[in-house]
Amino acid sequence: MTPELTPAPDIKQPDTGALGRGVADIAARSQKLVAEWLKRQAAEGVALDPLNVGSAFTEMTAKLLANPGALMEAQLGLWRDYMTLWQNTARRIWSNDEPAPVIASDPKDKRFADPAWKQNEIFDFIKQSYLLSARYINDVVTQVDGLEPKTAQKVDFYARQFINALSPSNFALTNPEVLRQTRETGGENLVRGLNNLLNDLENGRGKLRIKMTDTDAFKVGENIAATEGKVVFQNGLMQLIQYSPTTEQVYARPVLILPPWINKFYILDLRPKNSLVRYLVSQGHTVFMVSWVNPDEGLAGKSFDDYMTEGVFAALDIIEKATKSREVNAIGYCIGGTLLASTLGYMAAVGDTRIASATFFVTLTDFTDAGEIGVFIDEEQLAVLEDKMQRRGYLEGTEMAATFNMLRANDLIWSFVVNNYLLGKEPFPFDLLYWNSDATRMPPAMHSFYLRNMYQNNLLSQPGGISMKGVPVDLSKVTIPLYFLSCREDHIAPWTSTYKGARNFGAAPVRFVLTASGHIAGVINPPDGGKYNHFISDGLPAKPEDWLEGAVEIAGSWWPDWQRWATGFAHEKVPARVPGKARGVKVIEDAPGSYVRVKI
Repeated sequence: MTPELTPAPDIKQPDTGALGRGVADIAARSQKLVAEWLKRQAAEGVALDPLNVGSAFTEMTAKLLANPGALMEAQLGLWRDYMTLWQNTARRIWSNDEPAPVIASDPKDKRFADPAWKQNEIFDFIKQSYLLSARYINDVVTQVDGLEPKTAQKVDFYARQFINALSPSNFALTNPEVLRQTRETGGENLVRGLNNLLNDLENGRGKLRIKMTDTDAFKVGENIAATEGKVVFQNGLMQLIQYSPTTEQVYARPVLILPPWINKFYILDLRPKNSLVRYLVSQGHTVFMVSWVNPDEGLAGKSFDDYMTEGVFAALDIIEKATKSREVNAIGYCIGGTLLASTLGYMAAVGDTRIASATFFVTLTDFTDAGEIGVFIDEEQLAVLEDKMQRRGYLEGTEMAATFNMLRANDLIWSFVVNNYLLGKEPFPFDLLYWNSDATRMPPAMHSFYLRNMYQNNLLSQPGGISMKGVPVDLSKVTIPLYFLSCREDHIAPWTSTYKGARNFGAAPVRFVLTASGHIAGVINPPDGGKYNHFISDGLPAKPEDWLEGAVEIAGSWWPDWQRWATGFAHEKVPARVPGKARGVKVIEDAPGSYVRVKI
């Protein structure tokens, strides 16, 4: 009798009954999702090429075929590399040699971190084959002569999206970690992954809304956005939060923070250990935070001017009542900083001196080179976007989030595809990714003004290029002290561009500080964290490279540097101010308020 084969101990036999029930449930949910998606597509009249990608690649192909010699040379190079890879792989299999790789992956590339990508001959071959093809595609599309710069940027961007999508790490049969997990769980990971995929499609109402973190691990007002304070004012566009003091004496000049309205304000007040708000309060500042409304179609007509009058100016009026101080130190983050710069230009023109100093976190005021966001800003795409906003009455927040995620697709898209859908795991609790997933809408009037006047035409950098409330704005007339904080690896506001914008202001003393990391992590960098150095230097030479060459590198957080800067020219102190105690200022509700809790 033939002995019965015993499976290896690390192989789990699948539960066929449970597997069948799971697949049946998935099939039923999938059918419903597809039907709803088709109905919605027909109702919305979705454009065939809303991103205007086709015309860019058509132009690139025409230029490429005009120089067949260069294309042939690239193909021959790829063929030679493939032949070398075949030979090296054969040597590894038959003679246990360890030849040097034809192409090596970046040590920082997390997609190929599993040891099997290097140790196993087959997966090493798959990895190197992919890397060779990726290099070939990248070289071909980036070396085409005669393309208009915007077209070349678009071709390069979407070619990389294509390359990233085809990584062998994104497919179950070519990812050693997924195969190992499938063997060990009897395929349960794939069933869980399909369920995760369907959950994300259902949550996105037919559009894939990838779950990036454990959303049940955080609750606004409890373990994030939990710094004590009160909402002391609200209108249709924002709530104003005054935070409770933790020191007996505070600086006489209060701080007003204008966060971006593309996301919610609590990026600056995450958990206690990384809350900039809590840090500023502990350093003796009276801190006011604008919490922008999450607009619906009823606010479709709100303009960039409205964000100044109902946001900045309304806040300044209440702060003067609450603190008896007419002057404030203002901070603007990203688009909040662009609003702050525009407001300063208006205030300089009309003689309003209530903002005594201004700080800009990763803020573009010169959009000559706005980075890869510019890929999404051309006339065809803007026309499609404006039509969509007008029909809905707002820009859906998930669409903005998807755009930003594409800028770091491997980290913010494909890593979660592998973890959630192929490995069948739940994402880890991460406060920053919870905030990133808590998207907000955009009013059409404001957003169209911002995209066309700033990104498309770069008018803010030109004297009189834009007007606020009918008053021409000229940044060269702004002469108050300015602090620019930029991040060296910022993919949204490139530091060389924020640097150029800093030089557009007038006789103002400007302190430019460059920190390591990206658009968020570089800003949210508390002193106790021990992360990310920063660079400081006096003066603003014409070229950002010259500034960096002469800069001094300082270990750790930039927060203490800002504290010294802000208090160096306004160090008078007064008794601490308690929210709601000033005459004419009433407490509406506890921080973080109700506006921030509105979900899309």
